[in-house]
Amino acid sequence: MEKRSRYIFLLCLGILFFSCGGKEARSADDEFNAFETKYVDIVLGETAVDLEASVVLVSHRTDMASPQYAGHSWEDYIKDFNRLYPGIRVSVEALTDYSSTATAMLEHGNWGDIMMIPINDRAQFSKYFIPYGTEEEISRVLRFADQYSYAGRVYGIASAGNVQGIVYNKRVFTEAGIDRLPRTPDEFLADLRQIKERTKAIPLYTNYASGWPLLQWDYYISCTATGNSSFFNHALLHAKNPFSDPGDGSGAYNVYRILYQAVAEGLIEEDFTATDWDGCKGMMNRGDIATMALGSWVFTQIQGAGPNPDDIGYMPFPMEVDGVQIAAARPDNNFGINVRSSATKKLAAMVFVKWMVEKSGFQYNEGEIPVLLSEDMIADVYSTFDGMEIMVDAPPFRGEENLLTVLNADSGLLVNQDGERKIRQLVEHAAAGDVSFDQLMEIWNERWEWAQKKNGISTN
Repeated sequence: MEKRSRYIFLLCLGILFFSCGGKEARSADDEFNAFETKYVDIVLGETAVDLEASVVLVSHRTDMASPQYAGHSWEDYIKDFNRLYPGIRVSVEALTDYSSTATAMLEHGNWGDIMMIPINDRAQFSKYFIPYGTEEEISRVLRFADQYSYAGRVYGIASAGNVQGIVYNKRVFTEAGIDRLPRTPDEFLADLRQIKERTKAIPLYTNYASGWPLLQWDYYISCTATGNSSFFNHALLHAKNPFSDPGDGSGAYNVYRILYQAVAEGLIEEDFTATDWDGCKGMMNRGDIATMALGSWVFTQIQGAGPNPDDIGYMPFPMEVDGVQIAAARPDNNFGINVRSSATKKLAAMVFVKWMVEKSGFQYNEGEIPVLLSEDMIADVYSTFDGMEIMVDAPPFRGEENLLTVLNADSGLLVNQDGERKIRQLVEHAAAGDVSFDQLMEIWNERWEWAQKKNGISTN
């Protein structure tokens, strides 16, 4: 998520791929049949040990590409991998504005062999990526197998998993006189006010300028806010007025209310348009920031961003459903393999993906949840989640695989699908005071209802 130079995309290459010689391009199913190796078939250290190939990984982790990175860098991982597979040469292309840049690369076809999948439309997966095997096969050995699947096939393997909470500075909380972690939105807002009154730290850092961190607020509104693992992919689709106040401090309404109220009360950075993703990790390590809304993947990055790693903590999102706190877990970015790569490159790519997931130690190095079912969630970052139910979003119901994408496109809300624009507008309205929070939620409800009616979706 660092800066990179712009790409000059060679669209003509994509056109030639599909039309050269007048031959019809092969479908993803044809490619799968031509490339028969599956993820579960690969035995690391035995499969393809003499393979010679060069593959390119397109990644969002620009920090790992930096010589100054304090943790295990891409160079370190590749050196470890090459001890087992010396003939597979892996290069990394790290992108800053990952979602938009990687999506554009997909469309133009000019990208490498492995990519952290930037799209959410399941129906499009087979257009760009090969399947690793069936969902039934993959789910026997890996977590999150159903999160990037379509029609029973898995197109994305999670690089790691993480829970959705709040990263915070424990020393700042102590200085503010807070000796108990908040469990509700009102308690959290009260703590932010106390931090502002008693310390010099920014109570809640929005990361507004970077944009993508704002998507975190969407992630909270499913399992964490409702206790319903099918919220995103079923309940929300049929919900009437899903952004209304349920009256008990839970639900999407109260998730977004936290951010709106924090902005309206000045409990954020002085100029939210000038936030600095590169610098905020060091700022939190030093105690200049008290809290940020980000997944647990950020914990080790902030610990390593300064001299005070022990000051950094990670807490459950402050919300209860029927008196119980629920932690949503979701996969971190998923590895996808290019359907247009040669069979040799596909095999090399799949070997590298399997090594990263099962042998590299990446998940433990980053303080994340292991993807292998045989490994336990033991990182220290999750100590405050002891005894809590960890819930994963359920996949869409059969026949509804693309419904969330359709409703999001028609409503413009893009819930859980790159909806940073609506969160930016929430921050802007809260700062300007020109649209009340209830008015904004009413607008969102109206947009959602219009999209439901347009597509003939029943509501309850």
